[in-house]
Amino acid sequence: MDSDTKSGFDNEVDSKESAFYLDAAKYWEQVPPTVDGMLGGLSSISDIDLKGSQRFLNSIYQLVECPGKERALDGGAGIGRITQGFLMKNFPVVDLVEQDRHFLEEGKKSLKLTNHRGQFFNIGLQKFTPENGVYDIMWVQWVLGHLTDEDLISFLRRCKLGLKPRGLIVLKENLTSSGEVEMDNTDSSVTRPHALVVELIKKAGLRIIKEQKQQRFPSDLYEVRMFAIQPV
Repeated sequence: MDSDTKSGFDNEVDSKESAFYLDAAKYWEQVPPTVDGMLGGLSSISDIDLKGSQRFLNSIYQLVECPGKERALDGGAGIGRITQGFLMKNFPVVDLVEQDRHFLEEGKKSLKLTNHRGQFFNIGLQKFTPENGVYDIMWVQWVLGHLTDEDLISFLRRCKLGLKPRGLIVLKENLTSSGEVEMDNTDSSVTRPHALVVELIKKAGLRIIKEQKQQRFPSDLYEVRMFAIQPV
């Protein structure tokens, strides 16, 4: 392949990736900044989701080499549903990362009425770089489908640098049962099979130390799993 051909191919790939992110941003701009909006009309599962996350977090702190309990990150935070719903109950400082400005503003407004302490970062995860060595837990939920495989690996590698000693990243994601990647053109996202998620985690130089399925979700939804991961 000569350099001109390669350059054209790279530009085509870049263009497709740009459209992938742009289409997602346009979709979320039209979504109301509510719990129902964040969960695609499934606000009824929010409490079940938060309780399942809390149980998983509790199990992490039963590990011998468990993280500290000082500062957490809510990645792809939306309006702060997860921050307010359970992270704040476990960490005195919780930072939020969210690329949609009106979601983040709604989060600031609702969290202002609480004892929330933490920063707000208005940026997509594909561009976010955490401060070095500050987080005990980085919780990233229902947002990795909006990253390409390459950007997901890159994001996780940057997250490693943001962890304190013994710190962990927790991923909570939908998984396909077909064994294939499934594309949702409505919100410009993908849902990956379990094997691919595990492969991408390994490629980022991380290992899974605990994994658990979310229980009590409606049977017609994707399976949801939580992965606690740490640098190799």
